[in-house]
Amino acid sequence: MFIDKLIEGIRKYGNPTVAGLDPKLEYIPSFIREKAFGECGKGFTGAAEAILEFNKRLIDALCDIVPAVKPQLAYYEMYGTEGIRAFAETCRYARARGMLVIADGKRNDIGSTAQAYSAAYLGRTDMDGTVLSAFDADALTVNPYLGIDGIKPFIDECASSDKGIFVLVKTSNKSSGQIQDLITRDGKHVFEKVAKLVDEWSAAAVSESGYSSIGAVVGATFPEQARVLRKIMKRSYFLVPGYGAQGGTANDAACAFNDDGLGAVVNASRSIMCAWRSETWSGKYEESGFDHAARDEAVRMREDIRRALEAVV
Repeated sequence: MFIDKLIEGIRKYGNPTVAGLDPKLEYIPSFIREKAFGECGKGFTGAAEAILEFNKRLIDALCDIVPAVKPQLAYYEMYGTEGIRAFAETCRYARARGMLVIADGKRNDIGSTAQAYSAAYLGRTDMDGTVLSAFDADALTVNPYLGIDGIKPFIDECASSDKGIFVLVKTSNKSSGQIQDLITRDGKHVFEKVAKLVDEWSAAAVSESGYSSIGAVVGATFPEQARVLRKIMKRSYFLVPGYGAQGGTANDAACAFNDDGLGAVVNASRSIMCAWRSETWSGKYEESGFDHAARDEAVRMREDIRRALEAVV
């Protein structure tokens, strides 16, 4: 099961973190951009080649200390079909280097369309008897706000294969409360009602570890809500965005974990990808060493979260 692979990776590296791969061109060092544009032109193909070079060097630098990467699809889709090619190749390269891939697409729709999304990112597509995987990610973020008919295809995939999902429950963005914090007729927040549904859905894919491959997205920027949600969704692993650039701290993220020190993975994107530009690492690395700076920042983040968890436990 996906969740067993994730826990195995976390234990292997002693590191409950995920590296987000959200490669805007402005994040990519100039020497990589110039090379790609010189060889492929200043268009979508050149942009895709720059993204791939950037991602591959980051993956090489992180693959023996971080168990998973999380490419955000929007940062690839904005470069058209060439960007999608870069996404697909990034997924393949990360998996070849032993990393799990969590595709951050927040997909959902009515049942038949949700089935197509599930086939695209987690399952396989049948073409007159020839069955192939399109992207073959290990997990996908999904939106629950169309109800069970939009979630069931993803749940079925988790139950029948080594795949996982993370359902949006309490997201890290500031305006999430406009909908997620609304009070329902029985006095519960919308995010609590969604969490109860996720807890029910999680029963379909529980491994011997006691955790489910059906997890939840719970932002580090809302630690009090995370404490509430941890009590509701005991079997679900939390994918915790918002650490670092969005303002979430290790102490905030620690609220998403269970007493066993498991139950959550913390994502950081810009703070790792752009570490070479930060006050912490810019004095040590020039842009040519961006991958080494990313590795150092990932190690610093790992130790930061370890200390926070030790203080709680």
